[in-house]
Amino acid sequence: ALAQLVGGKHNVLLLDEPTNNLDPGSRTAVADSLSNWGGTLIVVSHDAEFVEALDPDRALLMPEGTVDHWHDSFLELVTLA
Repeated sequence: ALAQLVGGKHNVLLLDEPTNNLDPGSRTAVADSLSNWGGTLIVVSHDAEFVEALDPDRALLMPEGTVDHWHDSFLELVTLA
């Protein structure tokens, strides 16, 4: 299903925990496919390595239910944690 979405004519993907229950090789393959996709990704994930591999332009964090926007490097954000 993910391959059909990535290969289709869609410009927004909404993914909720896309790496749950995937082995490391599959997680890498999904990250590679999505990072080469030209549309907008909205990803909900607790997998920091996966999000880092996507190299997002922006991150929306919701610690304790409050909204916090992050516009710098995701790696810099992870370093602060």
